[in-house]
Amino acid sequence: MNSPDAFTLSRRGLLQTGAASLALPAQLATADAPAAAASAASAPAPRAGVPMPVNLKVNGKAQQLALDPRTTLLDALREHLHLTGSKKGCDHGQCGACTVIVDGRRLNACLTLAVMHEAAEVTTIEGLGQPGQLHPLQAAFVKHDGYQCGYCTPGQICSAAAVLEEVRQGIPSHVTGDLTAQPLLSAAELRERMSGNICRCGAYSNIIDAVAEVGGVKA
Repeated sequence: MNSPDAFTLSRRGLLQTGAASLALPAQLATADAPAAAASAASAPAPRAGVPMPVNLKVNGKAQQLALDPRTTLLDALREHLHLTGSKKGCDHGQCGACTVIVDGRRLNACLTLAVMHEAAEVTTIEGLGQPGQLHPLQAAFVKHDGYQCGYCTPGQICSAAAVLEEVRQGIPSHVTGDLTAQPLLSAAELRERMSGNICRCGAYSNIIDAVAEVGGVKA
């Protein structure tokens, strides 16, 4: 059996051994770098911006589009289908001017990609009503002067239509007192549910009056 003296290591020897052990992985990585670079160069580059087929049903009409996968639903509606009723306000999902109804639910079209909604049913302000055949909410907004500049109005009306359906389905909001009971359509409920739609002209009280009338209550 070897004596302990056979394994004696000087301080300098210990430092040299440690430095050599640290350098070895780096040397191996450097040796493999050319092969890795060659492999990466031979791999196909990502095909950014290549159009993808997207099928939507917009305002009851089937639409077949070829879109850059980065295209938002709002840009698909405005730039590709020329449905310019939905407005681009903040482009950050903060103002609600781009609100549309997708498969029965309201959402900010500027925050979602069109390719995420393959085969979805999309309703814009153009699909709710047209001049001469207004949706009840559109007529109520006119009656109660629920708009001034009108820029936010399409989103307000689409959101209001979805709000009335949410209440009908019994979906509670933050201000609903009893989560197990049918929500009551009230001014407080409407203000809470419509709070994501900004009116810079300040026509909020008239908007609530218009939505309340269509909902069959007094604000």
